[in-house]
Amino acid sequence: MSCRKKPESLNKMPSPSEISRSSPGTRTATKRALLIGVTYKRKFTLKGTINDVKSMRELLINNFGFKEENIQVLTEQGTTRKKILESMELLVKDCQAGDSLVFYFSGHGLRKPDFEGDERDGFDENICPVDFLTEGMISDNEINSLIVWPLKKDVTLHAIVDACHSGTVLDLEHVHNREQRKWEDNSPPSGNTRKHTDGGLAISISACMDHEIAVDTSAFTKTMNGALTYLLVNVVKKYPGLTYGDLLDLIHEELSKFNEGGCRPAKFLRKIFKNQLLQTPQISSSEQFDVYKKHFLL
Repeated sequence: MSCRKKPESLNKMPSPSEISRSSPGTRTATKRALLIGVTYKRKFTLKGTINDVKSMRELLINNFGFKEENIQVLTEQGTTRKKILESMELLVKDCQAGDSLVFYFSGHGLRKPDFEGDERDGFDENICPVDFLTEGMISDNEINSLIVWPLKKDVTLHAIVDACHSGTVLDLEHVHNREQRKWEDNSPPSGNTRKHTDGGLAISISACMDHEIAVDTSAFTKTMNGALTYLLVNVVKKYPGLTYGDLLDLIHEELSKFNEGGCRPAKFLRKIFKNQLLQTPQISSSEQFDVYKKHFLL
């Protein structure tokens, strides 16, 4: 990948204190990840999700020091609703200060009307397990209660969701507006619904805004990948130590380049999008922070 300009903040590598994840607890702080790629096989097939999981696993091991035995991968028939929910619960179980957790999902996302009054846009965002037609989807409310609520003080969770309608799929309280460079309130309008952590930090990087579609594409290589996953992995490899703001800017820049030149989304989306990737990746968080000062560390 080529970028027009190297952001100034990329020259400022994080200090050792920023990288250190020492823990005062009874065990050494750990890095754990749950990576999910759903192909759906016969119906609603996605061809890039397995490639996405492989790329993300490689990134975690080679660039962020995750150990292979601490990365759980779910693909094919292992991506049932029951198995995903169990694995999400296991990811955050017994977390303690200093732990770094990653939840990654590549697959379909859908939205449906919200009947509980806790969504500002009136819709619940959902991810789709392989058996979603019979067993149901996994809603943003469920995701929030399973992997956001349990986060204790000084525990950090990063969720990277490469799916349609994934903007606020973790139901975090703050959404970053990249154009205006400010955080916007995403707390429940009802005011009585818990969406926060137990003292920890949750950050979500989503493939698109809630009303948008994310695509599988071969625009970047000969193989199929989710656009967000491919760009995120390659930008992070090229610019180690970049900030969250730099990461999002560079991803948007690459999407713009391909849109200017005409790209090739998955076949069934080409007529709809006229060979363009019309998706807006975004960041949401349980806490506000300066995205152009905080380094992207997993």
